[in-house]
Amino acid sequence: MMVDQAGVARGAFARDGDGFVREWAAVLGSDLLENQVALNGLADRLHTALMTDQATAQAQEVGRGLVEHGFTSPSALERTLAFVGEHLLETFPAKHTNRLMAVLGGIAAGYSEALRERTLDQQERSRSQVVQTIRDTEAALRASEAKFRAVFRTAAVGIAVIGLDSEVLDFNDALLALLDYRPEQLAGRDARDLMHPDDRDSVDEVTAVLATGVRDHVRAEKRMVRADGEVIDVLIAVSLVRDDAGAPVYHVAMVENLDEVRALQSQLLRQSLNDVQTGLANRMQFLGWLEGAVGSKGPGTLALVVFDIDGFRVVNDAFGHDVGDRVLNVVAGHLREVFGGVGQLARIGPDEFGVLVPDPVDIATVVTLAEEAVELLAEPVWVGDSGIGVTASVGIVVQAARGADATELMRCADVTLRWAKDDGKARWALYDKARDDRERRRLMLAASVSGGLEQGDFRVDYEPVRSLADGSLIAVEARLGWDHPTEGYLDPASLASLSACTGMAARLGWWAMEQACHHAGAWYRRFGSATPVLTMDLTARQCQEPELVAEVRRLLRESGLPASMLRFELGEQLPALINEDQAEELAILAEHGVRFVLDQMGGGNIPVDKLRQVPLHGVKFQGSPVRGLAEGANRLDESAAVALLTWARTLGIPLYAAGVRTEFEARRLRELGVTGAQGPLFGTALWSADEVAGVLGKS
Repeated sequence: MMVDQAGVARGAFARDGDGFVREWAAVLGSDLLENQVALNGLADRLHTALMTDQATAQAQEVGRGLVEHGFTSPSALERTLAFVGEHLLETFPAKHTNRLMAVLGGIAAGYSEALRERTLDQQERSRSQVVQTIRDTEAALRASEAKFRAVFRTAAVGIAVIGLDSEVLDFNDALLALLDYRPEQLAGRDARDLMHPDDRDSVDEVTAVLATGVRDHVRAEKRMVRADGEVIDVLIAVSLVRDDAGAPVYHVAMVENLDEVRALQSQLLRQSLNDVQTGLANRMQFLGWLEGAVGSKGPGTLALVVFDIDGFRVVNDAFGHDVGDRVLNVVAGHLREVFGGVGQLARIGPDEFGVLVPDPVDIATVVTLAEEAVELLAEPVWVGDSGIGVTASVGIVVQAARGADATELMRCADVTLRWAKDDGKARWALYDKARDDRERRRLMLAASVSGGLEQGDFRVDYEPVRSLADGSLIAVEARLGWDHPTEGYLDPASLASLSACTGMAARLGWWAMEQACHHAGAWYRRFGSATPVLTMDLTARQCQEPELVAEVRRLLRESGLPASMLRFELGEQLPALINEDQAEELAILAEHGVRFVLDQMGGGNIPVDKLRQVPLHGVKFQGSPVRGLAEGANRLDESAAVALLTWARTLGIPLYAAGVRTEFEARRLRELGVTGAQGPLFGTALWSADEVAGVLGKS
């Protein structure tokens, strides 16, 4: 019978329960979407309670459910009882209406019981948390005290805990060792008795300052008296410890022996100014000597001598750094032997040594000493069966000292050292101001290449290439120039050496190629087949660019210049400087129509094995092969030139000549198979792009 009643209840609830639940949620002030499942379950229990004999038990579960689902506000129970009492029987009619009071009582009882259990549970958790917090705090305090005690006992600095009445309460072993007291002699002693009599009043002043609260701690240099009566200088740091209420409790004093501190400072200073490996002064100390030498109280003149071990990396790589260090020590010993009584010696770099000689007798004396040192350094250092010999390059600067600039002197020495290395190493060089000025000007120009390019100071001009048969214009060679704002026009030869100094050669080359292709493209659109071939240098650096083919094809496409109208000149050394993959890039360009000419600068035979690596469509001769054909030339030079050109003609490709000066040279070259030429014979002035267009317009 109960099963049937429950089935009827669920059927009735399904029909009428939704409205009941919505109104109940509204009475409770709850969001229906959030609590619909919970209230549906509680409504189901209420309905079941009306239909069964255990109404009170079922209703108690409803009261407990309200608490479990968070309906614990003071008005939640009151509103629920009022709502259920008024609407439960209306929504779910039941035969036993007298069960309503049992339901309401059960709700109240279950609610109260669940709320009491929840409150007790929360109180228990709170008590547990408080107890755990107290335990954690006590454990942290014990750990902190243990750490402090460990630091206190094992610290290398003397530490004392001193009462407000100046009684020594506690101390560590370091303080006992510093003052040479036994524990029983120090415990309870008046701290002022440990101080030098002249410093006791100042100690009272320190504690008075701390008592005011203006400062947390005070540091001061004082004197203390050891147990044996010896007076020692100490650094004392005193802090005042207060309780939670802010009242002073005791002082903590940390005591450090100043003699030990000063000894450590001296040691650190020596280490900072001396080279650990060789025992010589280091660069920092050497620069200090140099600064002092150029002052008003320094010598009248000085000699700055810098030694650099040639190829020292070879020693390290071949024998290891241990052997390299041994060689450095031998070098330092030789330099001491030569300059020990003459100048101040230092190791100023990984493999560099410097000597400062005040008021040298003369330059010849300094040079003699440098040569003597170089000879000693050449003596082998024996490591097993290997006799390791080193050479040194030497830069020597001798000049007036007073009023000079130390940094500039070091720069001059470095420059002079580089001259010695550039001249072949294992030699000395003497500073030459005129040479330095020339090189500095050149290097300043090299450094400003990038800025000149950004400002538009560069331009591309053209040298005409004429046919030796009829004098017609068959090609123009692009020449990069720089209109420098102060130096005037810098020609291509000057630019080549400048750009090589800074790595700008590749960037300038691409810029010149882009400009020249756009000029030639404009000529081609205007003059068609009458346009001369554009010829320009292609360097090994450009050949090593991974995007060479793509860049050249892009320039041709954007400029509208046919590939057959572009001819690159390759330096005679280029085939030996590129690999097979780079040679293949040139072959791909040749397949697209770009032409290549080998620029043969010297008078030797063309290296045939190298010619096979690159596509060639012509050879250009200049220098001795052309000069050898001049009127009145040496018979040997003439014979060599004729033989070379005769042999080159067997290659079956066009031959060109540059630097042609006279009609006689032009005639001889034409007789030997040269088809095109350029040089002073055809005019010394370069043409601008507009001038090329003007010449083409008149032809």
